[in-house]
Amino acid sequence: MGALIGLLAGVGLLLIWRSGPRAPQRAGRAAWSGRRQELLTQAGISSVSSAQLLGLQLLAAAMAGVLVEVLTGTIAVAGCFALFSFLAPIAIVRRLRQQRQVALRELWPEAIDNLASAVRAGMALPEGLAGLAEHGPAPLRPAFARFGAGYRASGRFAECLQSLKNELADPVGDRVCETLRVAREVGGTDLGTVLRTLSELLRVDARTRSELETRQGWTVNAARLAVAAPWMVLLLLGSQSSTLRTFDSSGGVLLLAIGGAVCLAAYRVMLRIGRLPEEPRVLR
Repeated sequence: MGALIGLLAGVGLLLIWRSGPRAPQRAGRAAWSGRRQELLTQAGISSVSSAQLLGLQLLAAAMAGVLVEVLTGTIAVAGCFALFSFLAPIAIVRRLRQQRQVALRELWPEAIDNLASAVRAGMALPEGLAGLAEHGPAPLRPAFARFGAGYRASGRFAECLQSLKNELADPVGDRVCETLRVAREVGGTDLGTVLRTLSELLRVDARTRSELETRQGWTVNAARLAVAAPWMVLLLLGSQSSTLRTFDSSGGVLLLAIGGAVCLAAYRVMLRIGRLPEEPRVLR
């Protein structure tokens, strides 16, 4: 009888444990995967999923770890470079996102000017947007072509504009889409003036951010060089295997851990000091 009570109590505790934290964990994993997928979309590589990116990170870490271990014969040093290689794909994706946002920031004023010209010529706003598939900047034409096809098929401007906004995944594009949404809903005869004002504001903003990012580049490059230099020196010491094997001891592992933590903290602080405020996406 006592064994049965104990078994039932154990099953009850197991069911309580299984039912409690699972939903938050799934929500946390979904949010994490969603953020990574949005990062890929903003970088212009939405065809790659979050799981594929994780697989690429694991593959890069394994290959770098094996290669450095073969060159140096030191497991601790190989583990450090495996960690760096695991983080490298994310850093590359972030760099691609930044480059794409800079490119789109320069293109949006031209697209809005073409749209304003179409509106002045008497075209409706949806038709003017669809016309950017032929007369707009080349990198934006596929997105506007899909907007035009969707609008001709459904006639729902708000939904097609939201699809365009999600496909571009660009902070400046969000501002433009929300401005067009409000202009469509409110109506009036001032749409051309609104578009010209928006184009001028975007040009001024792009010019200012370009100057600041140019100056910021010196700080970022100096931070990257300062962080990479000691680890490159450590890798060059691979010719002296007796020296590197000392890092496999407990003291060597502790030294590498402290050095890695200091480099990471210094790099993050440097980026924090020289970072420009990122433009948030509007009403995602």
